[in-house]
Amino acid sequence: MRLPATEFTSRPWRIHDLAPDFTVEDVWGFRTPGAGPHDFPIMLAALQTDGGLDRNPPLVHFLFEVRWKLGALFGWDKPGQGIGARIPSLRDRLPPDLRETRTGRAFPKTPFTPVYELDDECAIELANKTVHAIAHLGWVPAPNGEYELRMTALVKPNGLCGQLYMAGIKPFRYLIVYPAMTQQWERAWRNRDRAGSKQ
Repeated sequence: MRLPATEFTSRPWRIHDLAPDFTVEDVWGFRTPGAGPHDFPIMLAALQTDGGLDRNPPLVHFLFEVRWKLGALFGWDKPGQGIGARIPSLRDRLPPDLRETRTGRAFPKTPFTPVYELDDECAIELANKTVHAIAHLGWVPAPNGEYELRMTALVKPNGLCGQLYMAGIKPFRYLIVYPAMTQQWERAWRNRDRAGSKQ
């Protein structure tokens, strides 16, 4: 479910101080029935187990394949365009208390790198020739007294090329990628007992 940017900006996340130069691109909510305030690590473990890109439907697979082929053609994903090359990692901005926390979990079959992980939020990042992007995951109380997962995409496009790229993929995100992600991530929560056994 798409949410207004204020659902991210109004909450006291640590990421606000780390990424003031990034723009909120999308905020999305995921239903997690029965979730409590301390279940964020369980949700992350479920995503780690059941959330890989290989679980996406064929159309999403096709879109990612097209994206990787375009990246290879135009040199978007060369090592010199990524984290630690074209731009420094967000981890370089971490204050001492966050540096002492766990880096975070790797999410299989994604190009994202962990930045930090707390009891109710985490951040992962990626960079290529078009954009430096952060996916922020947060655990928030829902109106029904349970808790649910929120995902916010924060972006810093790389010049005109990056701006055009973000505009070009926007309809695909809303019409195809996010709906598929919603099914996948909500299924991961339903299958969390299997994920929890692997923590």
